[in-house]
Amino acid sequence: MTAYKQLIETAHIDLGIPKDYAQKTKLTLQTESTDLCDVGSDIYDRPQKIAQNALKPWSQMKAQAEQDGITINIVSVFRSVNRQIEIIQSKLDKGERIEDILKISAAPGYSEHHTGRALDLTTNDCRVLALEFENTAAFSWLEKNAALFSFHLSYPKNNPHGISYEPWHWAYREN
Repeated sequence: MTAYKQLIETAHIDLGIPKDYAQKTKLTLQTESTDLCDVGSDIYDRPQKIAQNALKPWSQMKAQAEQDGITINIVSVFRSVNRQIEIIQSKLDKGERIEDILKISAAPGYSEHHTGRALDLTTNDCRVLALEFENTAAFSWLEKNAALFSFHLSYPKNNPHGISYEPWHWAYREN
């Protein structure tokens, strides 16, 4: 077993993630990117990293949105497995149940953020990571245009993964 798979297995045991998680969610193991580059700061002024192959499409998409009068801002991009473990552990420490957490957050090893190709986005006129994002001009623009830049909504309504609808979560997928 690779060190990466061992890390994932140990984390799942420690966090109480069911052994059949991948099978039930139909999510695939996501490899942590080692080919990251700077993409600037997020809305909290934290430096963000993005996969090298997603940088140009993201930059082009953001520029086109701006030309069209649409503002899209980064909330987060790359997230390590260890950071995903910390996020889930923090929720557990606050008394949340693992079953509820996994409806909102992918288990460590299964988050698209590990690849550096997933972006959580927002715009100026809505709360961050809120369902109201679907009612913004930014979301409408993304629905019509993101695929032109190879970005796709990962967790639409009623997705087969059991992850809550996330209108802000868009991932780059090479064609």
